[in-house]
Amino acid sequence: MPLRLVNVNFKARNDSALGQFWAKALGWGISSEGPGVTNVEPEGVAWPDPSAICVDVVTVPDPETVRYRVHLDLATTSVAHQAELVARLKDLGATPADVGQGDVPWTVLADPEGNVFCVLEPREIYRGTGPIAAIVVDCADPRAMARFWDEAMDWTLLEVSDDHARMRSAKGVGPYLEFLRTSGAMSVGSRAHLDVAPYPDDDKAAEVARLRALGATAADVGQGDVPWTVLADPEGNDFCVLSLR
Repeated sequence: MPLRLVNVNFKARNDSALGQFWAKALGWGISSEGPGVTNVEPEGVAWPDPSAICVDVVTVPDPETVRYRVHLDLATTSVAHQAELVARLKDLGATPADVGQGDVPWTVLADPEGNVFCVLEPREIYRGTGPIAAIVVDCADPRAMARFWDEAMDWTLLEVSDDHARMRSAKGVGPYLEFLRTSGAMSVGSRAHLDVAPYPDDDKAAEVARLRALGATAADVGQGDVPWTVLADPEGNDFCVLSLR
């Protein structure tokens, strides 16, 4: 059975501080699977659950100060809610960010470590996603990325064009995964990546082999001897195939 998306993973200088920011931003709780790792996840939801793709924040030595190729879009239910959320996020330490967006109805912010994210104006499509509307991956070719990830995971491909592709859990819950054509996307480094995991009865090694047959390649990010496998998708974005914790 294909894999499932379970986490967005952020590299950080201080996992505890950045994890606290995102927990308060999303209204979620915090746990930890070990030193240097802060898991941000909704309380009362057993990981993994497609209704809430969790955020893992991991301390690494000197993470690069680069724009993410992967960023979060946050959902709002009204213009008033958007304004209230932006104000609250600024109180938590977020700052306005200019990525060349111009005059748009959404607000672009950076978290306390400079990672850009968007607070969207209310959109009907994102009603009911939870606090994260979408996980957005900048890319050169949304069609090619959609082909790979559609085969890699058991999510449903809902929309695809030359400029944009959109997927969601087959159960129709939780945030969307979106691929957005962005000039120069492949030349920009990333401090965030996707984590996927097999189902309990599936063979992780067989899934890794299947991904490589689809076009994924082995990646060395200095991970050493770890129980997960680091791969890169066809545009060079690192991602991890986890063993269930």
